[in-house]
This record gives sequence, C-alpha cells and structure tokens, in this order.
Amino acid sequence: MIAHPSTVPVAPRPCGPFKTHRQDAWWGENVFSLVTFALFTVYTIWAVLQNTHYEWGPYLSPFYSPHLTAMFPETFNWVKFSPAFLVIWMPLGFRATCYFCRRVYHRAVFNDPASCAVELPKPINYTGEKAFPFVLLNMHRYFLYLALVLVVFHWSHVWQATQFEDGFHVGLGTLVITLDALFLTLYVFSCHSLRHLIGGRLNHFSKSGCSQAKHTLWSVVSKLNEHHGKYFWISLFAVWAADAYVRLVAMGCLSDFRLF
Repeated sequence: MIAHPSTVPVAPRPCGPFKTHRQDAWWGENVFSLVTFALFTVYTIWAVLQNTHYEWGPYLSPFYSPHLTAMFPETFNWVKFSPAFLVIWMPLGFRATCYFCRRVYHRAVFNDPASCAVELPKPINYTGEKAFPFVLLNMHRYFLYLALVLVVFHWSHVWQATQFEDGFHVGLGTLVITLDALFLTLYVFSCHSLRHLIGGRLNHFSKSGCSQAKHTLWSVVSKLNEHHGKYFWISLFAVWAADAYVRLVAMGCLSDFRLF
C-alpha cells in the first residue's frame, strides 16, 4: 500500500515592501534599535562637544577615557578642543564594526533585510563588504585590540572612583562606573573576533602550544559569545548612564551618595 502525501495548501508569497505572513510584531526590535541609536548618537555628539562637566571628584566620564590631556599634559598641550575627540573614535569604531551591530543597523536603518521572511523595500544589488564604506567593517579585529586596552583603562577608573580626598570610599558613582567597566568587559570578551583570535585556524587544540589554557579560554569566550547581543545593549546603556551620572553630579543637579 502506497501512502500518498497530503496536499498542504501554500499561501502565495506576499509582494511589496515589508509584506509578510508573519503575525508577530517583527518591527518592534527595529523601532527600538533605530530610536536607541538615534538618541545615543545625538547624546554622544552633544556630550563630546561640551568639553565640561565630564569629571567630578574621583569620577571621570567614560566618554573621556583615557583622559590623555590629563595623563600627558605636555604632550597634548596643543589640544584646544574637547579631549574626548582623541579617544571616542575607538569605542565607537569597535561598536560600529561589531558583527552584532552590523545586523542591528542593517535591519533597523537600511532595512536590508528588515527581518526574516519580510520582503525587502526595494531590490538591491548586495556586493558584500568589498566596496566603500562597508569594506571598513573588516577593521573590526583591529578595533578589538584597542577595545581591550580601553577595558584596562575603564577598570583603572573604577579604582580611581574610590580615591576621594579623605581616603578610600565607595559612592553611588563608584558603582555606576563599575557597572560600565563590567559590562564593557563582558561585551568585549564575548566578541566574535576574540573567539576566532583564540581558537581560529585550529583543528585540534591538543596540537597547539598551551593547549589546555587556550581551550579553557576559548570555552569561556564561546559561552560569553552566546549573550553577545545582550552585552552589546547593556554596555551601551551602562556607558550612557555613567556619563549622564557624572555630568549631572558635576553640574550640581544630583548629589553623590556616599555608601561607605
């Protein structure tokens, strides 16, 4: 006896921009991403241009980290503009070339594609990352090296945030700056490029030097990599909150609460 497969009716493929059979609010993530990117971009440009209220007591805004003009005043005494311009391109470059971030703005900004199983707004001739400006995205690994250095500076600012005039103390600002450093670390150490840098081009860890240590490190980064997108967003809001907190305290709008 031969079983005949049942005929399942298939709905015709929808035509037109953003047409889809999906019943969920697939556009919600794109709207959230677009609004967040827009607000963060406007705030960052505004904060960097201010060149004031970026430090208070032992607190330093992460937008100005590392504070090169304070570390090397004789070397950078020619700087007449905001010192944030000397460093802000490093974290922004790392984020802009991040694999997860590429997915976010390709969907939210370019609608290319807007989401899975959603029609494109118009036909495109995708050429990959071979032409300007998208060829610059291949610099992500080099921005990774800079981001690893920034992680060290951010943790140094955590220690600095405990050094008040009357000794070692922890304030609310110390916790805010610590959260920024923590989530930046998780974001950087969950990076796809870092995972490949540690375990890429290897068929067997046992055949490489320091095999056990390398495999352990690769396993940790791989586990963190599963939550890379989550760390991207949390670290974005954390650095945003840290700058806003330091700025509001420096402006006298908030009073820093001393925990101990």
